[in-house]
Amino acid sequence: MTAPVGYSIGASLVQVVLVVVGGPLLIGLMAKVRARAEGRVGAPIHQPLRDLRKLVAKERLHAQHSSVVLAAAPFVVLAATTVAVAIAPLVTTHPALGASADIFVIVYLLLSGSVAMALAGLDAGTAFGGMGSSRAMTIGALAEPALLVAVISLSIQAGTSNLPAIVTSTLEHPTLTSGPTRLLALVAFMIVAVAETGRLPVDNPSTHLELTMIHEAMILEYAGPDLALVTLGAAMRLGLLFALAANLFFPWGVAQGTSVPGLIVATSALAAKAAAIAVGVAVIEVHSAKLRLFRVPELLAGGFVLAVLAVVTGLATR
Repeated sequence: MTAPVGYSIGASLVQVVLVVVGGPLLIGLMAKVRARAEGRVGAPIHQPLRDLRKLVAKERLHAQHSSVVLAAAPFVVLAATTVAVAIAPLVTTHPALGASADIFVIVYLLLSGSVAMALAGLDAGTAFGGMGSSRAMTIGALAEPALLVAVISLSIQAGTSNLPAIVTSTLEHPTLTSGPTRLLALVAFMIVAVAETGRLPVDNPSTHLELTMIHEAMILEYAGPDLALVTLGAAMRLGLLFALAANLFFPWGVAQGTSVPGLIVATSALAAKAAAIAVGVAVIEVHSAKLRLFRVPELLAGGFVLAVLAVVTGLATR
């Protein structure tokens, strides 16, 4: 069924707004769960949104010898993530430009943001920025292939690499969700999601120890509105990956029709599923310690192996 253009555009706008607001809220929820598990009250769930508002009101500062790369990187990150959110099947299987929502396109958009941030970390010419960029590219070179292979295992079952079509196929054949292919791909996807969003045990988003930082080391030279854009882009990336994990592996609730009530139900279902994943990740973080840097490739290699096994089992059971 072909959806009206107006509905597709409206659904994509809903997705963007949902991730813009929901991404920071997921980070706040994870921080709240960790605080409660550690016996602390913790900041309110909406604290990340308050932090963004505070940063927007501050003065924009740039390193003295930086180029246009440092200034442009936050906009590249935010634009690439916004496009990926708009075309992905988050609340509906009929987003705007849904035919272009191929897994390769989504990974390319996410990789574009990662490369922009790595170049920004190098542009300032600081030791910590270069260190963080080097580490981020190392992790990205290992994580992106695992992400691709994990979703390719799903595309083998659906017969297409288009994400809305994969969601539709899963809704039409719900027995696919209980097979070993989906289980292996889910574990591999979550390992990659943790690495891509800088969560424990790969990175510690709350650390200020220079020698252990990865993402934080790349953004040390940002302040004010630019830092707000970078922070929002990272939160949106987390929201997008958690939402894709929810809909690719547990697609129930995604709107297949073109009615507004269905869109409202799908929005509520996505929020509940993403929140459940965030709580699960936060609980795991409480019982995890940050891995040493040379152990991170072993974790990502394990995720890649699981993704390959998912492809093999998918081919065997097709």
